[in-house]
Amino acid sequence: MKTILVPGGAGYIGSHTVLDLIKKGFNPIIVDDFSNSSKKVITILEELSGEKINFYEMDIKNKEGLRKIFRENKIDAVINFAGFKAVGESVEKPLMYYENNLFGMITLLEVMKEFNVKNIVFSSSATVYGVSEKVPFVETDPMGEVTNPYGRTKVIIEHILMDLAKSDNTWNIIALRYFNPLGAHESGRIGEDPNGIPNNLSPYITQVAVGKLDYVRVFGDDYETKDGTGVRDYIHVLDLALGHIKAIKKFEDSKAVRIYNLGTGEGYSVLDMIKNFEEVTGKKIKYVVTPRRSGDIAECYADSTKAKEELGWEAKYGIREMCEDSWRWQLNNPNGYED
Repeated sequence: MKTILVPGGAGYIGSHTVLDLIKKGFNPIIVDDFSNSSKKVITILEELSGEKINFYEMDIKNKEGLRKIFRENKIDAVINFAGFKAVGESVEKPLMYYENNLFGMITLLEVMKEFNVKNIVFSSSATVYGVSEKVPFVETDPMGEVTNPYGRTKVIIEHILMDLAKSDNTWNIIALRYFNPLGAHESGRIGEDPNGIPNNLSPYITQVAVGKLDYVRVFGDDYETKDGTGVRDYIHVLDLALGHIKAIKKFEDSKAVRIYNLGTGEGYSVLDMIKNFEEVTGKKIKYVVTPRRSGDIAECYADSTKAKEELGWEAKYGIREMCEDSWRWQLNNPNGYED
């Protein structure tokens, strides 16, 4: 298994995975419409890897365009990162999220079936567990009632994949449920570059530290946690990238649908994160407590035992390394890829 099609490969997690794929001897082909990423990433990846990267600027809802890619390349497997991912935006524009995320995946699967390419890793999310207060989450927990269209698209796509496999047992499907990605490549040249105001905590904190934003908004300080703020499982993006490599290698074992949590199993509160970033940056990070967000839960962290036992994967990086790498990226790129 050599050539891997990577829709969304210029994005945050996708770009780090592409780099690791090259490092591990694979031939990744990026498909990206750059609606939520930058074309500069391709050049940076080529410079970091020393390899020419094959890429197509295209929306994966373009069925004829996808067919052309599959005709021109002998694709062995797909890792699909393509999809809109901002929770707040999904609440404001639900139809856009359903149309993009669901139709994009369905179109991709239809073309894969046409060309008899039936190995796919799907970029899922811990959001599928919904508002359950039971922690840690394990893969056998039911998918809960999610509170936003973004999360619901992940639930629906997982059901689509399960139904597809039931209809045709020659499919080999792995869904990776990420917890909270953090960090950046050690070079400081690729990292998380959100459009507009960040949705995730880490870039919000680093943008405050670099002077781009005034303060961090802490949504609620009255949860039943050690300091009243929400607790989450943060995982280094390089650990996530490795999880995809391990998943690709798992395809050689047997045909099945498999689901794995990718997390550290350790929870950090919002105030923990602010403190860690203060120590790394040497700056006082101002924050303001605001009311809880609807649908937020007190704690969310993973049991990743299954990934360790079946994939041979476990998180290697600690919280300090995650914060240091995030800060290096932000310092080198105060305005993201627009510099």
